[in-house]
Amino acid sequence: MRPTPKMAIITIAGALAYLALPVLGWGGIAAYFADTARTLAVVATLVMAVIAIFSGGNISAGEREDRDNRWVLVAFSVLSLLAGFLPAYTDRLDVWSIDGNTIRWIGLFLFVAGGALRLWPVFVLGRRFSGLVAIQPGHTLVTTGIYSVIRNPSYVGFVISSLGWGLVFRSWGGVLLALLMLPPLVARIRAEEALLRSQFGGEYEQYCARTWRMLPGLY
Repeated sequence: MRPTPKMAIITIAGALAYLALPVLGWGGIAAYFADTARTLAVVATLVMAVIAIFSGGNISAGEREDRDNRWVLVAFSVLSLLAGFLPAYTDRLDVWSIDGNTIRWIGLFLFVAGGALRLWPVFVLGRRFSGLVAIQPGHTLVTTGIYSVIRNPSYVGFVISSLGWGLVFRSWGGVLLALLMLPPLVARIRAEEALLRSQFGGEYEQYCARTWRMLPGLY
């Protein structure tokens, strides 16, 4: 999908502003980029931001929105800001740290793999994917591909990517912040399910009966 210049500018500017947090946490540009894994995490973030521009996702309230769930966006924002700064800061001070540099590369792999899994469903859904819990114009259920197994692949990718980000900085604090994302994420999933159930009725009930929310066989 062809992006608008405004969308491109906002996305890239947002990514750069966010990346300033770990650089600040590590004490400056030179100190941060002295490590290859940390450097590649920045590169991966910018690449994924550019790719996201073409996804077609939006933050539109569409035809109908569950506004009561907007508190989740606030929770995600606060946790994300903390995750941007705190893991890098503790990495620099070497406190709450996981020993060894190998964990950085494991974290980088999880960050990139999770980011890819996060973005892929956005491309599949296009304008049906919203940052808000909302029904979009012409909204239809997608029940094929990965959606034939789990209903929230993008959220799985989000959790994996968040965990990977913390591990890039060898940070137990980063791991904790990734886990703290789960309660608001589950609240959002349940709000989305209620909205989709009210929109699609039995069709959605049947879809839920044969799929899992996030982890096949577990949840």
